[in-house]
Amino acid sequence: MPTKSKTLLALACALASTAALAQTAAPAAEPQSTLSFNVGVVSDYRFRSVAQTSFKPALQLGADYAHKSGAYVGIWGSNINWIKDYVGATDGSTEVDLYGGFKGEIAKDLTFDVGVITYQYPGNTADKVLVNANTTEVYGALTFGIVTAKYSQATSNFIANPDSKGANYLELAAALDLGNGFTLTPHVGRQSIPNQAGNAGDYTDWSLTLTKDFGTGLTASIAAMTTDAKDAFYKVGGFDNLGKNALTVGVKYTF
Repeated sequence: MPTKSKTLLALACALASTAALAQTAAPAAEPQSTLSFNVGVVSDYRFRSVAQTSFKPALQLGADYAHKSGAYVGIWGSNINWIKDYVGATDGSTEVDLYGGFKGEIAKDLTFDVGVITYQYPGNTADKVLVNANTTEVYGALTFGIVTAKYSQATSNFIANPDSKGANYLELAAALDLGNGFTLTPHVGRQSIPNQAGNAGDYTDWSLTLTKDFGTGLTASIAAMTTDAKDAFYKVGGFDNLGKNALTVGVKYTF
């Protein structure tokens, strides 16, 4: 027959084991919000497959805040060249994007994302040649499984194009998980810019991007892209068509 001391010791060990098991099994509490930062470089900064740095490299920085409710805000910046090279303005070498929105789940495997973004070009003098380059868009996206459809529409003039309020971009993309941190993303989009002679600003773009996530906050990408952008609108003397075929590479670190 066990002694009283042995019985108490066994009971204490059992309680300690149960407490440790409960602590191990308890799920981590979801944070109320997250704040992340990112820095990256690309060989050729493309926006909707159109060159923003006259085919030169770009340094890019950003920060994102997300609340567990689905609300989010962020800021992102990059060097650019198109305002000086293509518009012919004396100033405008930086892009700063400010955005905010709300995302959530509609049903299993079906999510939405709505928001507003403003593309700011501090100190740009594009208005001395055409109109100010600063642009604001509203957007909405639906994702079902691996496929995302997104629509964006300008509530202002669109990137230094006169009388272009209402310019819009419709895009469709799929994120194909290849395993081992690799994702392949085919994408097609259609940019429309109203009130431009002969609809010369309208174009369709196609791209295929391969991304590798190293699991440490570091990602690398390589992208092939092409457009049917017209020379009459996207090319000026001394510079090539901004929508010409491209193969770009980039790296980004998020922390």
